[in-house]
Amino acid sequence: MKNKVGLKASETIMKFIFLAAACVSVLSVVLICIFLFANGLPAIKEIGLIDFLSGKIWRPGNDLYGIYPMILGSIYVTIGAIIIGVPIGILTAIFMSKFCPKYLYKIMKPAVQLLAGIPSVVYGFFGLVVIVPFVRDYLGGNGHSIFTASILLGIMILPTIISLSESAINSVPNSYYEGALALGATHERSVFFTVVPAAKSGIFAGIILGIGRAIGETMAVIMVAGNQARVPDDVFKGVRTLTANIVMEMGYATDLHRESLIATGVILFVFILIINFAFSIVKRRAKC
Repeated sequence: MKNKVGLKASETIMKFIFLAAACVSVLSVVLICIFLFANGLPAIKEIGLIDFLSGKIWRPGNDLYGIYPMILGSIYVTIGAIIIGVPIGILTAIFMSKFCPKYLYKIMKPAVQLLAGIPSVVYGFFGLVVIVPFVRDYLGGNGHSIFTASILLGIMILPTIISLSESAINSVPNSYYEGALALGATHERSVFFTVVPAAKSGIFAGIILGIGRAIGETMAVIMVAGNQARVPDDVFKGVRTLTANIVMEMGYATDLHRESLIATGVILFVFILIINFAFSIVKRRAKC
């Protein structure tokens, strides 16, 4: 009897702890939203939403706060990272899950995990020392460009895409694969036309999280993108992203300048919400 009472008490305590942890997580998100919107919306109101979003000149000294170049910069480097990272990541996950020999898997799995643990500044140094000189010497420009940032971000999102995609593929019941083989499909056809489509929801999740990291990345992008607040017209020219703009100027910004940087964070936050909302729609359609 005492054991049962003690067990119930332990369960009650653990339920309370789990509930408290969940509430803290939700409260943290709410507080972040309140801080961003409370400090950013006044600046957007004073500058004007249209002028803030479509303005092509960012010159705080002259009270010109147009983030259009930074919006385009973030979009361009993210699209470039998707083009580079998503195909490589998905194909690597398929290889590791269905084609990789065991001896090679023991090497590749820790390598992917190591990629996920490397700090952003180390990626930035790699891009600065290796990718920037390569682009400058063989492709043109000074090396600090959209193209360079896209390559680096494409590498950085690989661990997220590979890990989640591999887990999703491994979670597909083996009967799908065996059924395809029984119908006469080859190993490759069974994997690519049966197993992979069944895992598309998890693969999409990996892609969305990878996109989120690409949009939110700061330090590595600052080191290789050139940080020029202008409308980009060439992939081999420098660009400034939304995150880079905040980090580079927040240290000395005051008054409206500081509020406009927080407003930039609001726009970035809205972008993330849009991406997550789009993922939710895609996920629902995938289940239908």
